Amino acid sequence: MSVLQAYLIYSSSVAAGAQSGIEECKYQFAWDRWNCPERALQLSTHSSLRSANRETAFVHAISSAGVMYTLTRNCSLGDFDNCGCDDSRNGQRGGHGWLWGGCSDNVGFGETISKQFVDALETGQDARAAMNLHNNEAGRKAVKGTMQKTCKCHGVSGSCTTQTCWLQLPEFREVGNYLKEKYHRALKVDLLRGAGNSAASRGAIAETFNSISRKELVHLEDSPDYCLENRTLGLPGTEGRECLKKGKNLNKWEKRSCKRLCGECGLAVEERKAEMVSSCNCKFHWCCAVKCEQCRKTVTKYFCVKKGSQRGRNESAAIRRKNLRLRKKH
Repeated sequence: MSVLQAYLIYSSSVAAGAQSGIEECKYQFAWDRWNCPERALQLSTHSSLRSANRETAFVHAISSAGVMYTLTRNCSLGDFDNCGCDDSRNGQRGGHGWLWGGCSDNVGFGETISKQFVDALETGQDARAAMNLHNNEAGRKAVKGTMQKTCKCHGVSGSCTTQTCWLQLPEFREVGNYLKEKYHRALKVDLLRGAGNSAASRGAIAETFNSISRKELVHLEDSPDYCLENRTLGLPGTEGRECLKKGKNLNKWEKRSCKRLCGECGLAVEERKAEMVSSCNCKFHWCCAVKCEQCRKTVTKYFCVKKGSQRGRNESAAIRRKNLRLRKKH
């Protein structure tokens, strides 16, 4: 298959996969100081994604994973004529009491095609390109590592004498969760300063990266202080960010968001009340319309603010409430 043919067949799935990676990145970092901003989502080595830090590592891994995941899923859905189930192990014993069978999702196909598209963006041979390629591979390993075994029992009268098992893709959220944990344990690679593009340097770079497990995320630089605004790097800081203090079913990142975004960044948490208007009590009227009432609800939100500004706003609010009470008395 020519490059042009491959592009025509797979490009829409590749684009959809990259988009799913972006959405997952935004979900995973919604309550972190770095929250996966749009400008961070370009994958080429010399794009505006300047820093070779652990956030860059995650962007490459989740984007690569998204492309592989979508290609594999679309293969299973029958979108491609040249791809079907992975039955290469069918009939082989997988373990005690079970055999490989059924229709496993063809991750080998997704891996091969995603590698052709995503890795082709890396045209350099320096340490930065090697880092990106390593993290692309870590993303693909994450998809394979989170595959789920599904089994069907066989036997007389509903017994489970033997089982037939196959591998299925998990929800993509599982891949995102897996890579978020890898992000927190990402390895910093220290290379000799001035390592360039000579044959000797390329050999040293390759040897260094080959010694690290392909399942791990790697980075070359430390992350900047995301608490602070840095216009040069395009970082907005955390002042003005919303955080969560109360609510049902908050995950561990949401529960810690006010501490992480505000407290640990030297900011105070300010409570603000806002009125939300939404459609409610909707009724169907024959024929054929739905009529709703407009319901108003006061909600409480929390934001990171400078400590002095919080006190000033609180004092102003108290004065307004006091003046309102005085007017009501007269």
